[in-house]
Amino acid sequence: MTGNNRKKLLEVKNLKVSFGEHRRKTVVVNDVSFDIYKGETFGLVGESGSGKTTIGRAIIRINPTMSGDIIFDGKKINGTISGELDREVTRKIQMIFQDPMASLNERAKVDYIVSEGLYNAKNRYSREEKKRMVEKALLDVGLLPEFASRFPHEFSGGQRQRIGIARALIMEPEFIIADEPISALDVSIRAQVLNLLSDLQKKRNLTYLFIAHDLSVMRFIADRIAVIHKGVLVELGETEKIYAHPLHPYTQALLSAIPMPDPKAEKKKVLKVYDPSKHDYTVHKPNWSEIEENHFVLCNKPELEEYKKIISG
Repeated sequence: MTGNNRKKLLEVKNLKVSFGEHRRKTVVVNDVSFDIYKGETFGLVGESGSGKTTIGRAIIRINPTMSGDIIFDGKKINGTISGELDREVTRKIQMIFQDPMASLNERAKVDYIVSEGLYNAKNRYSREEKKRMVEKALLDVGLLPEFASRFPHEFSGGQRQRIGIARALIMEPEFIIADEPISALDVSIRAQVLNLLSDLQKKRNLTYLFIAHDLSVMRFIADRIAVIHKGVLVELGETEKIYAHPLHPYTQALLSAIPMPDPKAEKKKVLKVYDPSKHDYTVHKPNWSEIEENHFVLCNKPELEEYKKIISG
């Protein structure tokens, strides 16, 4: 969807994911397509229940897909794949989970939690090698190597999230899905974790899919943003373009929910509420349209003309 020559690391094409069977079947991701380029942070934003986490879990093969393709490094990874490719995906794609309290095994020491992925790895590592790798992963996320012998309950939320990041890093992945990695943390330590993820990306040439419900976070970390509403992508573009010209009413509503640092401005702010019924799609069906370079919106013909006027100013 962008006209540059960077390498596509991940391609999601016409993805559909459903839950339930027969009459109770609910489509939670509907015909979603996007590309993620090597070395970038791609943000996926939407409210709870929008399908964003489901997409992340489909990429990492936790959720089965109904139709469409997920292509990683040129290979299709959804559906039935070979054991060899499955192992490759398990190593190269890692996930950082939302809740650092729930995602760590309380009964296991940090040493085992961080090194767990290595036990299923093709290369058999000696105990000494594993110890060295765990120490390096902990140091990389700003934790002391001696923390390896402790249990998760001995750590703060921010430290636990760092342990979760170390667990992902030890596999030396190329692609990390960060599923709301700071939403469960105190505001005071959110910036630290975002800075850590940003530093690790530069050092290790990582590519991120960063999932969040809060657009304010995205401005600091994402190169491009896709906005999703009830399983359908409604807007996609470079971060600054989305902030400068939020076109879809749902994107505008998400942006209006961001708190302002100035109390007076916050008081005067008008909160926008998205009403899907404002779109008349009975006569003119919506299409995915490029309004300006690398800025796409789901809109019908009359809306397209309106959005182009906004951009041209």
